Amino acid sequence: MALTNIFGLLGGLGLFLYGMTLMSQGLETAAGSRLKQILEKLTANRFIGVGVGALVAALTQSSSATTVMAIGFVNSGLMDLRSAVWIIMGANIGTTITGQLIALNFSAYAPLILFAGVLLAMFAAKGRSAAVGQVLIGLGMLFMGLEHMSQSMEPLRYMPEFTGLLAKFENPLLGIAVGAIFTAVIQSSSASVGILQTLALSGVVTLPSAIYVLFGQNIGTCITAILASIGSERNAKRATLIHLLFNVIGTIIFVAISMTTPFVHWMEGLTPGNVPVQIANVHTIFNVVTTFLLLPFGDQLVRLTYVFLPDLPQEPTPSVVRHLDFNIFNQEYHVGLTTMMGAQLYKEVMNMLGLVRQNVALAFSLYNASDIEDKVAELKSREQDIDELNQQIVQYAAMSLTHDANLQSGEYVKIASDLERLGDHATNIMERLLLIHDSKHDLSEEAREELTTMSRLALEILDQLKETVGDNLEEVNNQEQLIDQAYETFERMQIQRLKSKVCGTSNSVHFAKILTDFERIGDHCLNIAQEMNTIHPSWKFVEQQD
Repeated sequence: MALTNIFGLLGGLGLFLYGMTLMSQGLETAAGSRLKQILEKLTANRFIGVGVGALVAALTQSSSATTVMAIGFVNSGLMDLRSAVWIIMGANIGTTITGQLIALNFSAYAPLILFAGVLLAMFAAKGRSAAVGQVLIGLGMLFMGLEHMSQSMEPLRYMPEFTGLLAKFENPLLGIAVGAIFTAVIQSSSASVGILQTLALSGVVTLPSAIYVLFGQNIGTCITAILASIGSERNAKRATLIHLLFNVIGTIIFVAISMTTPFVHWMEGLTPGNVPVQIANVHTIFNVVTTFLLLPFGDQLVRLTYVFLPDLPQEPTPSVVRHLDFNIFNQEYHVGLTTMMGAQLYKEVMNMLGLVRQNVALAFSLYNASDIEDKVAELKSREQDIDELNQQIVQYAAMSLTHDANLQSGEYVKIASDLERLGDHATNIMERLLLIHDSKHDLSEEAREELTTMSRLALEILDQLKETVGDNLEEVNNQEQLIDQAYETFERMQIQRLKSKVCGTSNSVHFAKILTDFERIGDHCLNIAQEMNTIHPSWKFVEQQD
């Protein structure tokens, strides 16, 4: 094989792989936010799940990207493991579209397709038209790369050493190993199948020498999902295992079929002499048949993953941050990233809200408490956690804004800020009540009753925030008005008590400041309700799954 052939092969491979990347990116951009919201609307119906997985994989030209997205959704709590099974099965079907596209071999029209794409990308306004142009550029480059590789590899068909090596691939174990390793290295079954089809187009490979390599390629594509699950929670690892089990079981089934039936001859007879199409058809049949064979056994697959990956003993969470996964910004595939980020931010602000509520309740309970020192220490420790959460949410939201400007991360920053201020008001109330306690002068009976009412109203509005998204803003607004009315009434009553000398001046000052903190709690809660109401109401289902 001449040096020029090697250069042509490398150049063609570069064009092919980069063209596939451009096409995938362009398709995702053209699909816009709809693609990222497809999985949000997924139901428990297995057929819809398979269809959604196939559609997303076809649009992204990658089962790996779709599977990584499903793993991320499972890790974020957006999707249960059972739903992920259908997505993963569908993704394996959707990725076969690339092979069928390559089998059509539009190489003669590749320059025209590329030219049309360049015109669209250069002269169309930014948006969907430019994205379509990018798709056409990628498609043109893909076919030109195929043509270059095919021409460069043609001399290999006359090399006895190479053809002898390919003959060994008819051994199932060797063929599967080669296909799995090669696909794991380039991390794309679509690309590795395309390269196999190019070898066939050059006349170097026949279906008998390619079929076991093809089965191995389906196993090798799992490496991307395996890498993506490193460091994720247990359920995400189980989703990865489902992807691996699917392809391993499918390979076992089809190896048995190929060795015991004239399956290869049947596939050759469908399109005689056209090996690239034969490879594409086997790839499609492998994934479609495996999906329909395993479709009734989705629950059993999930249970099997629990056998390999049982639940670990529950350990205390070392960090106050429970839901933010900063590792998702480092992954290669960004499909569905917007949904994952939004879900994690929502769940983390709900975590922060829970801590704030505990501190508000604890602060109001300090009056006449017997274990004041312990409660003060607990409140201060939790206040540090609230401050830490605020910083982490702001940092996470800033990173998410750089990935997708459409994500309403700014609203979550405002919510975290309001929650942090609520924590400060709880600390203020604690300090005022401690001053009253240390003064050795008790509050009047009326003031104590008002303090109890303040605590009840404050906790009620905090509880209502849990149900704010989409349908509870009016209730929070009404509760805030009750707090304002109570604030005005208690302020007026305190002035009356001062006039009648029922209470002392110093405690009245502290009590008045508690009233102000109480009123500010209502204001911040209303702010949070309004901010949550501007965020897409679909986040509500996240909490229902917890």
